[in-house]
Amino acid sequence: MGYLIKVSPQDIVTSRFAISPLMVTKQALWLLSGKWEAGVWLSWIRQAREPYGRLLAERPGLGPMVSLFRERHYNADFPAPPPDGVNTSFETELSAVRATPAAQAHQEIARNLEGMPRPPEAVLDVLFSPDVVELFADALEAVWARIVSPIWPRVHAILERDVVQRAGRLATYGWAAALDDLNPRVRWRPEGVIEVAPGGQEVALEGRGLLFVPSPFVSGVSSYLEQAWPYAIGYPARGTGITHETPDGLATLIGRTRARVLLELAVPATTSQLVHLLGLSLGTVGGHLAALRGAGLVTGNRTGRGVLYHRTALGDSLVSPSTPLP
Repeated sequence: MGYLIKVSPQDIVTSRFAISPLMVTKQALWLLSGKWEAGVWLSWIRQAREPYGRLLAERPGLGPMVSLFRERHYNADFPAPPPDGVNTSFETELSAVRATPAAQAHQEIARNLEGMPRPPEAVLDVLFSPDVVELFADALEAVWARIVSPIWPRVHAILERDVVQRAGRLATYGWAAALDDLNPRVRWRPEGVIEVAPGGQEVALEGRGLLFVPSPFVSGVSSYLEQAWPYAIGYPARGTGITHETPDGLATLIGRTRARVLLELAVPATTSQLVHLLGLSLGTVGGHLAALRGAGLVTGNRTGRGVLYHRTALGDSLVSPSTPLP
């Protein structure tokens, strides 16, 4: 469904960004179950399919939870409640899931099932059991521990990098800059409206702001504009699809590791973010950044307590020879 979201000047102040390890875990299940295409995560999905298959056998709530997944329709809210900030832990989010009353879970599941083919009786027994909340929470905890947490440092760096840049755009330049390249379905209209797909219903923020939730796995945008959630937009994080294949010519010229740093800076990043993105030590990343900066290939701008590095026009042209120099 599309929306026309009316905003006011106050909504810039009250809008915020959040990173949710629990939502990322649930979205990983969409990929692992084949509900979404793997895209740039294909190699990781192939490695994760074996532990996922074992968890399907071990955790009785996992299969029934995945059976509820459906595109462009309501999905039960309680397995992934709205995140609070950029550093909320998985354990904190999971405790909110476990606190869900069974009656609420059953109500959401019944709504989720509307219009779907009737599941097998064994699945329905789980979905409407008194223990469904604990069964779902146990399944999510196991998927996080065995499949998602090993890649979380890199995933968090991707999401944090997107948040730092996009939140800075919103605060400094306003809605048009923050929404630029968010997704082709989302655009800013000068009359003070965020259009999420044309021809949608009108919604007024009235000072409550928007919650922006980036994801490494989604390819489109999702809107949460019901009272059960803060008004929110989920969107694909920039930089998820940055190639890890270093061109031989570039590696020969500046070295393979420096080439990887330069490729990763297709989206600006801090030193600590690059450490997690590349799996290198702080000293190694700092040394390569100093060399690349000395060669005029990258530059840095201080943001708060850190420095955000990005490629110069010369760095862009070296990575993409078709990019003209100014």
